[in-house]
Amino acid sequence: MMVDRRHSGPSGQAGPAAVPLYGFEPPVGTPYGLEVSTVEDFFAQHDDWPWNPPRPGRATFHYLIAVTEGELRHDVDHVTRTVGSGQWLWVRPGHAQCWHPPGAARGTFILFEPDVLRSDLARLLAPLTAHEAPAVLSPHPEDTAWLQQTALQLLDEHRALGRRPLDVHHALRRSLLESLLLRLANSPDIAPVATATAGTGRADWFGRFLDALELHFRELHQAADYAELLGCSVRTLSRTARDATGKGVRELIDERRLLEARRLLRGARWDARTVAVHLGFTDPANFGRFFRDRTGLTPAAFAASEAPTHP
Repeated sequence: MMVDRRHSGPSGQAGPAAVPLYGFEPPVGTPYGLEVSTVEDFFAQHDDWPWNPPRPGRATFHYLIAVTEGELRHDVDHVTRTVGSGQWLWVRPGHAQCWHPPGAARGTFILFEPDVLRSDLARLLAPLTAHEAPAVLSPHPEDTAWLQQTALQLLDEHRALGRRPLDVHHALRRSLLESLLLRLANSPDIAPVATATAGTGRADWFGRFLDALELHFRELHQAADYAELLGCSVRTLSRTARDATGKGVRELIDERRLLEARRLLRGARWDARTVAVHLGFTDPANFGRFFRDRTGLTPAAFAASEAPTHP
């Protein structure tokens, strides 16, 4: 299902600040970047991994879990989410996540790479697939049964490998997935899907930049790094960022690093030095200045202000 692409520390070994990055690696014979299973099968196949002991990780693909029975607990960006029957858990590429011990949760488990979605559908689904979208979705009551049934149809088609030509099999899987996601985008938790078509070429570049940023903000910190990675000019990338947000590429990179620093200092209780190494700062003092200039607080003062108080 996954392959470890972990970032190593200065010594070449994965230290406490390293969060493994998993790439998509489905079982042999599974076509294209989509795999469908069940929560119960996942737990059974992995025995005591990765919840004993719990270990955080990130993935380059989407985790989408429909809970139909019981309750699932899962950490997303260092916050424990509780997903009840009828709700969906969505862990998007780049999110830090950590499994809890298996419980009585049951449901469909869908994993897919971003490029499985056709570009026109990807634009329509942008509010749903965005990194900042909610991790737990509660669909409209009238959509719940339809979504669960469609997820089961997708599971059935996934298991039907070999019954029909491979290209037809994959087309059916992708069609079912896209139908499911379009209906899931109707959830109250998700902002209405934008239908504007102006500047879609630039929007495509910006979407690709955001995907790259989520995977590489720890080690790539310059606009030129992302332009080279995406195969465009710095000027093109800068224009797309300005058009979409009114901000420059470097500002967006810094905002993402700052967001991660806040999460780790507050939610994971990491110390400033460990956070500095994790985010690619060569000197903890530089990280201290970076954080203080943007928040008005030192990392230590911020962590102390966020610490729980006990009577």
